[in-house]
Amino acid sequence: MSRLTKQQILAQLKHGLVASCQPVDDGPMDSPQIVAAMAAASVAGGAAALRIEGIENLKAVRAAVDVPIIGIVKRDLDDSPVRITPFLQDIDDLYHAGADIIAFDGTDRIRPTTIDACIKRIQALGAMSMADCSNFAEGSYCQSLGVDIIGSTMSGYTGGEIPTEPDVQLVRDLVAQGCCVMAEGRYNTPELAALAIENGAYAVTVGSALTRLEHIVGWFVQAINRRQGA
Repeated sequence: MSRLTKQQILAQLKHGLVASCQPVDDGPMDSPQIVAAMAAASVAGGAAALRIEGIENLKAVRAAVDVPIIGIVKRDLDDSPVRITPFLQDIDDLYHAGADIIAFDGTDRIRPTTIDACIKRIQALGAMSMADCSNFAEGSYCQSLGVDIIGSTMSGYTGGEIPTEPDVQLVRDLVAQGCCVMAEGRYNTPELAALAIENGAYAVTVGSALTRLEHIVGWFVQAINRRQGA
């Protein structure tokens, strides 16, 4: 399998939309074949890259598209709140399944593998690294360790009530720090996705609003029900 160079990946990503093709766990669309179809449809619609969870999903998508893929593995651990690519073996598996960029949780929380170890393993494999962070301090720290892309992915998801709006200020702050920023998290309209790029994001990832049909239908149903109850 031929690999894209870092320069090719960055050129493809610049100011582009990344479609996160992650169906609801155990839902009717949760199968590698359907994820691959979602991915191909996203690319047909203009997605510059994809974010894919799970090794079997990644293998199916890699066979269907030639755009850059951000690969992750999600796990629910008993001894850590970290879910995104928590183990070095996950990194190895993602690389060999075809990921161009490997994303991992970059938050400052109890974790089974250090951030530094994750970065070094990704670099040793020759892939690009992306740290999913929740605040400026985490993003700056990961940048200082050599992470290629800093994601705002975890902002609002590490405790307390989840905001409704994306954290555009975090994108601005990380860009000002000199980070290559992936805006991610609640960019659920075309206008918000464009706003991320306008505020300096290198690229923007959109997930639920594109590929989680259960969520999208639910938004419409809730809006109808609210209007009826008004």
